[in-house]
Amino acid sequence: KGEYSRFLKLLELCVCVAARTAEVMGEFGRLYERHYSLALFNKVRFDIEGGGGPQPQLLHRKVPLENKSIFSGTLFQFLEENKKLRNRFVFIPDSYNINYYENKSAHDRNLQPKGTINCAGYKVLTSVDQYVDLISSTLPGLKAKGGSSPFQKVVVPHPLILWHPFARHYFFALSSEKEQQKWQAVLQDCVRHANDGLSEDHKVQTPAFTDAVRLYRQAQGHYGTWEMMCGVPSQILSNLVMESLLPELRDLISPRLKGKLRDRQRNWMLISDAVYSLVHGQCQDQYEAVLQRCEAARSSLEASIRKDMDQIITSKEHVTNKIRAVVLPKAEKLLKVSIQPYIGSILEALMEPTSRGFFEVRDVFFRELVDMSKNTINEGTKETHMEKISMLAFHPVKMQSCYEKVEQLSLEGLQQRFDVCSPSVFVQRAQILMREQMDDAVYTFEQILHQSLDSQGSEDLCKTIQRCQDRVIKKFDYDSSTVRKRFFREALLQIFIPYMLKQLSPSCASELPRFRELIFEDFSRFILVESIFEEVVLHSVMKDIMMAVKEAAIQRKHNLYRDSIVLGNSDPSLQLLGENPSIDWAGEYGGAAEDGEDEESQKKRRMKQVVSMIQVEDATVLPAESCMEVPGVDDIQEEEEEEEDDDEASGGPEAAPAPLVGMSNGSVVKEEPKPQENTPEIILIPPAVIFLSCSSAPPLNHHHHHHHHRYLKLPPLLPLRFTWFLLAPLPSQWSPDETLQCPVTKSCKYTG
Repeated sequence: KGEYSRFLKLLELCVCVAARTAEVMGEFGRLYERHYSLALFNKVRFDIEGGGGPQPQLLHRKVPLENKSIFSGTLFQFLEENKKLRNRFVFIPDSYNINYYENKSAHDRNLQPKGTINCAGYKVLTSVDQYVDLISSTLPGLKAKGGSSPFQKVVVPHPLILWHPFARHYFFALSSEKEQQKWQAVLQDCVRHANDGLSEDHKVQTPAFTDAVRLYRQAQGHYGTWEMMCGVPSQILSNLVMESLLPELRDLISPRLKGKLRDRQRNWMLISDAVYSLVHGQCQDQYEAVLQRCEAARSSLEASIRKDMDQIITSKEHVTNKIRAVVLPKAEKLLKVSIQPYIGSILEALMEPTSRGFFEVRDVFFRELVDMSKNTINEGTKETHMEKISMLAFHPVKMQSCYEKVEQLSLEGLQQRFDVCSPSVFVQRAQILMREQMDDAVYTFEQILHQSLDSQGSEDLCKTIQRCQDRVIKKFDYDSSTVRKRFFREALLQIFIPYMLKQLSPSCASELPRFRELIFEDFSRFILVESIFEEVVLHSVMKDIMMAVKEAAIQRKHNLYRDSIVLGNSDPSLQLLGENPSIDWAGEYGGAAEDGEDEESQKKRRMKQVVSMIQVEDATVLPAESCMEVPGVDDIQEEEEEEEDDDEASGGPEAAPAPLVGMSNGSVVKEEPKPQENTPEIILIPPAVIFLSCSSAPPLNHHHHHHHHRYLKLPPLLPLRFTWFLLAPLPSQWSPDETLQCPVTKSCKYTG
């Protein structure tokens, strides 16, 4: 009887979910089909008439992350079902999906990951208090307390939580604050990428989809920006369904949840995640069916558009003039009272943090090139440093200082007035534009430098780098101004247009149906009076927005260029380079392949990672490595090490050796003061020498360690803090009575 009762409740829930999904998708499908025809008309018209703006000066890389992965490393995952921390190896490919494995070996053997996280719609939290506040808002009847933390009975000093309003939550833990910050930067980049919106390459599907979603939400009374407009179409539609389904689901489920507060919250999120997965599958199937119907009719629609283009345009202009006469007086009155007084202050609130972020992008790019010039003289090869520069834009840790500048953007006091849900919508868009500008600058620099090296060779490389850098910086400044001005205009429109539509719709909506009588039936698929109404409202405020941005440029605020400053196609030879693929610096300048290495092995060996793994690639991996040990943060390669002292650079005897890497947990042996009299013991075991270094001996220099050396970590032997064995081959022609120089440090001599 109990099982039958549970089955009926489950059936009731499934019926409720399916009915609401079908209802939302039915209305969405109707709107999508109408706006698909309109989007196709606009696309064909643009192709015929053309259009555009300032020509970008920087080149754009078509496939920026080809043969690249973003990040990999190890962290702890907290499992709620057994309240334990488990070690996980995380690998993030160019899709920015987070794949986590039992360990690194499972990934290397190409096993299926234990799980994959698509970060669209997620938030990255760094404290339990943030999580408790958000989880409490999902179940209003349950007030959070201190004991509602997910990490019960487990000490987690540095948590990292992925929170989603509908889907499953993920709990991670790090061993230090510095590690937490690096992983936070990486996960935020995954969220930022997933939330970037639909591809602009789909000139018909994307505008039709966004208009259909926007109009559906407006019909529900939601006119402002929407944080959950993120991910692929099926995810956005799932969010749309859950937005209306969640209150009903909460009323149905909440009274039946039993147990402690934390258990009820956990059970609620499990149910919500299961429902979200169910909704997602249904939305995906139904959206694909709608899309197939529209695509099947595309060719005949396009033929009709091309045949009657002039008549459609004439008819639309006639209807537009009629609607403008009714709407414009009301719009101008609203503009004067409620919009114009706020344009300047909102524009300034957008300009300052955004411009600081773009200036930081410029500075980071400049500093990296300066470091590259120094390093090509002192150490390394140009291909090594160019491989690092090449992926600078996609390095979340190095770009973090840029992203932090724009995160200071605040629209406090204006969000409620203009129905802006959160400034995060604008922050993430600005960050994506910053990343694109950085990659355009890097790609342009690569192409110019490569061309210069082909024609001039590698002599005086520093001067060549300097000349290329100067050319790119000038182009960056121009494109940065253009991109920021466009961003400011679009952001102001996203703030003001929903507010104006909300205010004008009640008085204008009743008058719009009579204008449909002016449209020929054959053209009714391409001329929608609701869209014309929105265009009239948009053009009414666009003049003031353009004027405000232009005024800021005239005053040279935040280094904005005036519209009259147009460089045009000032570097035609450079534009030809834009068709070239990304340069494989390691493959072109890095020497021949290793003997016996097939093509697949070469590709795998040369496949670079944007952010270096937490474990050093060349470090020895111990066979008995504990899967519960987390690598130390100091071993992350993406951060530049502190410059060595002059004495060390000269190889003098007083040089302090660099930290030794290769421990099983990736930690670093800290340097101790050198002893006055403390000689390590030597044990001779032919045919090898084993050096036993005590706690006061200088650590071995990792710059000199090669593959034939093997370091073993042993349990500490009192009074030693660290016990290390170095196995190295004996020098030829050597007897125990002779003085022996350490083969690694080159500075310590021992006698037999």
